[in-house]
Amino acid sequence: MIIGLAIVALLVTMGLALIRAIQGPTVYDRILAANTFNTKTVLMIAALGFVAQEAEDYLDIALAYAIIGFISTLAVLRSAESGVLRQSKSPEGSNGEAE
Repeated sequence: MIIGLAIVALLVTMGLALIRAIQGPTVYDRILAANTFNTKTVLMIAALGFVAQEAEDYLDIALAYAIIGFISTLAVLRSAESGVLRQSKSPEGSNGEAE
């Protein structure tokens, strides 16, 4: 019963994080929401492993997912910091100014 409530609560918070990731308003809000979604996914995998009575196998998958999520969050933050995510392609010139 309690694990069922935990799974429902995780699904609700995952939905809210997904909404925040889509709406923004800034790149950092989206990154934070995606990181929250990754964390909730790891918790969901662990909870499902508990329900399936195969916690060891599911926890290995959850840990691998957590590592991949952490590395991808760092990569996206690094590209956001360098300005790659904020630049837009413009046909005028390489730096966006009209010639």
